[in-house]
Amino acid sequence: MTTDYSPRLFERDEDVSAIGTGLLACTLPREAWTHEAHLGACLWLLSERPDIDVDAEIAGIIRRFNESVGGVNDDRQGYHDSITRAYVAGVRLFLSETMETGLAARANALLLSDKGRRDWPLRFYSRELLFSVAARQGFVKPDLAALP
Repeated sequence: MTTDYSPRLFERDEDVSAIGTGLLACTLPREAWTHEAHLGACLWLLSERPDIDVDAEIAGIIRRFNESVGGVNDDRQGYHDSITRAYVAGVRLFLSETMETGLAARANALLLSDKGRRDWPLRFYSRELLFSVAARQGFVKPDLAALP
């Protein structure tokens, strides 16, 4: 299953950094927390912030941000653990394969790659499992293929 869309690309390295720092500081406007921002922030955290253990801290970082902008993290909305963990795995794989050096160039290449697609996790999960309460609340192993 594929979904065609044109991602909003980053113009400058500073734009990617601003998403990441805004996420951590809970100063990013809610409307700026787009699919592209999620992936840009993940790439920034993994490549620019070795002091942060993304695997251990990503859930708390995103939950705290969601709450800071009036969002709710419950069974139907807010933080989704299995989707987030799938993308963290995908961004890690992408970073191990890319030759791009600039932050915006890497983020844009990610967004234009298969791993940056909105439906990328559905290569590993059935829709039913991925959008279940269990998968939102905690990491659930994929039922179609192993994550990279």
